[in-house]
Amino acid sequence: MSIRITSDSTCDLGHLVAERNIGILPLQVNLDADSYHDGVDITPQDIFDFVAEKKILPKTSAPSIGDYAEFFAKELQGYDTLIHFNISAKSSGSYNMAKQAAESFGGKVYVVDSMALSSGQGLLVMKAADLRDEGKSAAEIVAAVEEICTHINTSFIPDSLDYLHKGGRVSGMVKLAAGLFKIHPLIMMDNGQLVPGKKYKGKMTVIIKQYIEDLCNMYPNYDKTRCFITHSSADPELVQAAKEKVQELFTFDEIIETVAGSIVTSHCGRNTLGVLFVYEK
Repeated sequence: MSIRITSDSTCDLGHLVAERNIGILPLQVNLDADSYHDGVDITPQDIFDFVAEKKILPKTSAPSIGDYAEFFAKELQGYDTLIHFNISAKSSGSYNMAKQAAESFGGKVYVVDSMALSSGQGLLVMKAADLRDEGKSAAEIVAAVEEICTHINTSFIPDSLDYLHKGGRVSGMVKLAAGLFKIHPLIMMDNGQLVPGKKYKGKMTVIIKQYIEDLCNMYPNYDKTRCFITHSSADPELVQAAKEKVQELFTFDEIIETVAGSIVTSHCGRNTLGVLFVYEK
């Protein structure tokens, strides 16, 4: 049985999409009256410029049921089955739209709620591609990734709370205090939704190392296949510090750097960085 793996653009897999033969449905970003498609005709820099000028966040929107149906029909051509991945259902309506669209394909389309976002979702997509290449059936792949989605470390540290404040996720008082005292809260996925974690204080290069040390202590057992260092156009020295610390403390077969797309960037702002991997329960 031939299996097609697809995902919304929120998986932030960059060059791996082509390398691993993964189909991508771009989500929509709206800058005032103009609409763009994530990863196609808009860049993170466009987001930064828009927010700097307008002082508001872009609007993002999920594809419609019709959009998903059209995408699935196109991507199914030449394949027996399709497995599609969505950003957490608690973060977007895209999962429900995709599920409804899949109903018209007679069981040929599986839709997976990643319960994650960015390369946390990407880890599931990559695992599905691994299992596809090993010759597993669609049902076996879906069962495996649905088990894994409950233990993915999806977390990140924002440099600034400006975007989170504009998006209504933190109050003005919290934003002000964070700026004054150089506080950077850990933001993590818990049961499919974003929640605040430990608060770090100081320079981002120091904080990122502390964050990675904490991850090492929190998750002593983990899947060594791969790890993502995903960031929103972060400073090179920050990314390098993260890579060196991950190499020091973990033994992943691959450490992959990816840059967050326009959807994720629209909600977190520049210089946000996360280390994402599958841990063992």
